[in-house]
Amino acid sequence: MRAIDARVDASPLGMSVQEKVREELKAVGLTTLYFAVWFGVLIVLKKLLLAEYNIEASGLSLALIGAVVVAKVVLVMEHVPLGTWVQQRAALVDVTVRTLVYTAAVAVVLLLEKGFEARHDAGGFSHAVAQVFQHRDIHHVWGNTIVVTCALFGFNALTVLRRRVGDRQLTQLFLAAPAQLDEDGARNDG
Repeated sequence: MRAIDARVDASPLGMSVQEKVREELKAVGLTTLYFAVWFGVLIVLKKLLLAEYNIEASGLSLALIGAVVVAKVVLVMEHVPLGTWVQQRAALVDVTVRTLVYTAAVAVVLLLEKGFEARHDAGGFSHAVAQVFQHRDIHHVWGNTIVVTCALFGFNALTVLRRRVGDRQLTQLFLAAPAQLDEDGARNDG
């Protein structure tokens, strides 16, 4: 008798649980890599700027943890519809709205983080949050927010492109030589 098929609960698309997990890990891994590169560039820029003043800077481990967290959050948020108004507009509207929503969330989280760090000096969390805009690290918050916004815009643009043209077409668009593509962006093997 043949061994029982490894598919436990196959989805309507015929994917096994193992295949679903593999796809999810691949998506999280690639998205984490994307944000890790952006956050790594941010850390390098901070190090270079602070080196001019003989200030040691670190943060690579925090950048990597941040990349994992942001990757998972944006992958979940990809599945949140923004409404029919956005769906009926050009792709740029979807990219821009998603980027603005995600950026607002990032700014709030970074500001709350600074408030949490300063809660003892300010006499409590609410006072610290109120004073966060006068905090000496506020420029770091804005710098981080700007870089994360750029990363989110790029990610959202690629996501919308992938949704509209498909994974295969998008990959070929970026990796195939122009002579190998026809006018529709499909691979021309002839």
